[in-house]
Amino acid sequence: MQSHDTFPSTDIPHAAPPRPGRNDAEAALVEHYPRFVRLAHLILPPALGRHRRVLAAHALVQKSLAAAAPSRPGRAAGPTVPAQRGEPGQVLAWLRHGVVAAALRAAAHPRWSLGRTPLPTVLGLRLFPRAGGDDELALESTLATVAPEVRAAFALRVLEGLSPQSAVLHLAAAGVPAPDEALRSAERLRTAVGPDAESLLHGAQFDPCTVQARPTDLLRRRHRTRLGAFVAALLVVASTTAVLALRPAPPAPPAPSPPVTALAAASALAADPRLLLRAPADRWADTARVDLTRWPARGARTGDTALLSRALDAWARGTGDRTGVRLTVTPDTPTSPPSAPARLLFAGTVDGSAVVLLHDGERIVRYAEPLTGQGDAVLELARADDADVTAGAAVAVSRTGQGARFLLAPWIDESAVRDLLRPDVPARRLAVSEDGVTDPVAQASDDCRRVPALQVRSSTRIVEDHSFLLADLGELSPAHLTWTPSPGTGVPARQPREATSSAGLAAWARSACELPGLRGTGVRALNRWEFAHQALPERAGRAIWTCTRAETWDGRGRVAVAWEGPDPGSRPVRVPGPTPEDTAACSRFGQHLLAGTYWTAPSGARYYLAAGSRAVTAITARGPVSATVRGQALAVRTKADGQVRLTGTVAGSGELRGWGETEPDSGGP
Repeated sequence: MQSHDTFPSTDIPHAAPPRPGRNDAEAALVEHYPRFVRLAHLILPPALGRHRRVLAAHALVQKSLAAAAPSRPGRAAGPTVPAQRGEPGQVLAWLRHGVVAAALRAAAHPRWSLGRTPLPTVLGLRLFPRAGGDDELALESTLATVAPEVRAAFALRVLEGLSPQSAVLHLAAAGVPAPDEALRSAERLRTAVGPDAESLLHGAQFDPCTVQARPTDLLRRRHRTRLGAFVAALLVVASTTAVLALRPAPPAPPAPSPPVTALAAASALAADPRLLLRAPADRWADTARVDLTRWPARGARTGDTALLSRALDAWARGTGDRTGVRLTVTPDTPTSPPSAPARLLFAGTVDGSAVVLLHDGERIVRYAEPLTGQGDAVLELARADDADVTAGAAVAVSRTGQGARFLLAPWIDESAVRDLLRPDVPARRLAVSEDGVTDPVAQASDDCRRVPALQVRSSTRIVEDHSFLLADLGELSPAHLTWTPSPGTGVPARQPREATSSAGLAAWARSACELPGLRGTGVRALNRWEFAHQALPERAGRAIWTCTRAETWDGRGRVAVAWEGPDPGSRPVRVPGPTPEDTAACSRFGQHLLAGTYWTAPSGARYYLAAGSRAVTAITARGPVSATVRGQALAVRTKADGQVRLTGTVAGSGELRGWGETEPDSGGP
């Protein structure tokens, strides 16, 4: 990625490039002055303040000429013609090195470095770059939280278009102790920003040469002028009677103010409700990134600065003093305060409470305070990183005895409610307000007489146009339900699909009663995988072996393996074994599975059943039951009891142990 005002990158040694003559350096600097001022401005710490940062960037660039070599005597005088635009040269490399090194020194010791650099004189005015858009402001806030050397590496790669090797050499020549680590951090930041990084850095937010001017405090300036005149008059009167030999003691220097860190500056920005990010109303319909970052701000109170300020203040207090605020945190969700301006999703009145929804890229924050003034406010934090079309389709805004109301994503065209236990009953249309808030959706009953779920359809404007199921598990984001049917032997593995088909609804009707047990556990999505079908002995019908995987927001997966009889109304019987908190089983990286259980036939005869996924070619049972069979299913009549050790053969992968077995097979009973 190379900007329009850069030259092809040239590697430089760890030492600085050779000094050019002062005339050559000045000619190059005059032509590319805005480029180098932008580079210095990006590296300098935002904690300097916008006015001082602009002036410091200009001062550092102008001072870089002082290190150039004196012009050779005898050289013909006359105007210097700069190199043609786009031509590489050591002069530009030398100027770039000087600007980067000076900006890094100033960032490390701003008081000492900038105190020795007289700033351009600007009296009575405050200068600052013009405000950019939401994306530029978000990038500015993010850059304020990283180290100066990371900002320098980011600028060298994006603004200057240098190769990674050239950027590392520039950083090393500027005295950065760990240039490789700084470059890696900059590359992570560059990936997070995306392909718009270069255009954002060339925006108005980062241009210290196109600035706005505002007066300083006029009233305070007038008071200072009067005070200065009065003090001058006193000095004149005092000087007529002073003894010439006396030397007044120098006034004590003012106490230094505590340094303002980049983190403190970023926190101050994050707590300002005027800086909340707001996406345009139709941005979601014309973007390749359909997620929470494209939600517009909705609700009747998006302009209520006092309410937004209270919400941000409650969030900023984090795990500290939360008097009057009840905190709820979904498992594995960071409770740290915001480090950059968040995105406003909603602010309005719902069910007698003022509600604010915020999103900081990784978390959803819900703040609610009662309108009556009685009772504590509520602050909920939940993970929402990588929330896409489905995982970011709805957010809970209110919970009452009647149920939960959800704020639907702007790309949801249709919404309905259905009972997962009754797949043959059509879904009931769900009313939605103009702001996107639904009518209440009832919770699942404790006795599993009903398990409601949202059935929504995405808009054709994002070329998705498909319906999917969302299950409310008591958190801010409902869980996405999918299912995977079992293929035949030799057939390629099937992928999870939406559970809104008749077969998918029938499948989840069997597993729906397991959902309430997952409430409050941080589940993002659930997939029911029917990994094997088995013909039961005595012509008793067909059994289904299932693996239900609950994916959490941190990428971990909880897995439950079950056996289901031929009766459509029967519930799954869980296969004995552990419930691991983090496993690849039943995911795209764990597609081999083998499980077994005892079963009693309608005749009263007892059997041991086992089945494996599509790649299993043979099954061996040892222990109370001893048998070997070729294929994916085993059924042995037995009167034995106790744990059976299973081993499956998988072509190309060796042996597969049965579900719940963690130790290698000993080979004996």
